[in-house]
Amino acid sequence: MSVIHRYFEAFNTGDTEAMLDCVTEDVAHHVNEGQIRSGKARFAEFCAHMSRCYREELTDMEIFVNGAGTRGAAEFIVNGTYLSTDAGLPEARGQTYRLPGGSFFDLRDGRIARVTTYYNLADWIRQVS
Repeated sequence: MSVIHRYFEAFNTGDTEAMLDCVTEDVAHHVNEGQIRSGKARFAEFCAHMSRCYREELTDMEIFVNGAGTRGAAEFIVNGTYLSTDAGLPEARGQTYRLPGGSFFDLRDGRIARVTTYYNLADWIRQVS
């Protein structure tokens, strides 16, 4: 099983520690329409924030890794529940949402060195508003 498969399996089970085991110490996390977070500690903070505000499961997943094993990509559907209001976003009232998303990866020494995630924020806002 590839590190990307393990990463998403951990995501879907809410196992942040297992997700952190998949990334490098200097991981670069490119957030959808946000700032780049560098390092495992900042990534862990982001995961804790997301777990507080959202419950999500990714389905219909397709994962691709290049022949050299240095880059990867995944396409999926995000199935979520908005649990707690996230600053600057609509008020959370337990709304559910479903939207396509994708992630791109740099891989190094069997771990994820960069993860960039994209989804349509305007579509998400429409669904929870």
